Amino acid sequence: MKPEFQVYFLTFREARRVLLSKGEVRLNLDLRKTNRTFVVKVEEDKIIFPDGSEVEKEIIEKIAKDDGTVYFVRDGHVFKAAIAGEHFYKLVPTIPPTIEINGIRMHRTKDTNPLWDTRAKIKAVEPKEGEFVLDTCMGLGYTAIESAKRGAYVITVEKDPNVIELARLNPWSYEVFHSQNIQVIQGDVFEVIRKFKDETFDVIIHDPPRFSLAGELYSEEFYAELFRILKPGGRIFHYVGNPGKKFRRKDLQRGVMERLRKVGFKNVKRVEEALGVVARKPKKESGRG
Repeated sequence: MKPEFQVYFLTFREARRVLLSKGEVRLNLDLRKTNRTFVVKVEEDKIIFPDGSEVEKEIIEKIAKDDGTVYFVRDGHVFKAAIAGEHFYKLVPTIPPTIEINGIRMHRTKDTNPLWDTRAKIKAVEPKEGEFVLDTCMGLGYTAIESAKRGAYVITVEKDPNVIELARLNPWSYEVFHSQNIQVIQGDVFEVIRKFKDETFDVIIHDPPRFSLAGELYSEEFYAELFRILKPGGRIFHYVGNPGKKFRRKDLQRGVMERLRKVGFKNVKRVEEALGVVARKPKKESGRG
């Protein structure tokens, strides 16, 4: 029997359903990317997947207790969707998943989910059919995918090969590697951006790591490059968040807005629902002043 599905994803949700079942159970095994389900056989000491892979009940019990990690079954073996290196990376079983790096989530998940979070950012600049979009920090690629769905052509940049590896594993990131409208560049956007020609992009979506991890991506020098490669009349959304504001009364957004204005951006304003800032590059007749 040929396997229907090479990789089966398991989270605490599916594991708990298995433990409550006898005989067989129908499960979604792609992190709810689709509504497709598969019949999994449940025996006393193991479960059997459609390709014949067997997983001990003891492992399922461990997965059922872990609500912070995505697991997957491949070639009969169970793995965590995680990478340990200089930092610790893992997929988190939100729907859709986000990445956690050293315990810090790359998307907002409180009172929202990564897809709604992404759409709030997209809504701030509304990429249109035929426009060219720069997505400065790919992550799991949701911003690039949502932009491409609107008919835009997207270049997305990701510095960290571990993030790209987890994106390749994540079913929700499939389109970022297979859409004809998306090009992925692995590299440091602080350097990559210098290679783009003036006035290349209609829209820039800048969603960098937090300031403490990538301060150069909040610098006047980098913003000047963003201004240079944006077409006159082009729009930019810059996710900032407000780390520390609650406790230290530090307004990171205000500093970002001042630096954007300093390099020439106009109509700089906050977008509270997306925890960021939008701005425009003046049209030619308006000049930079």
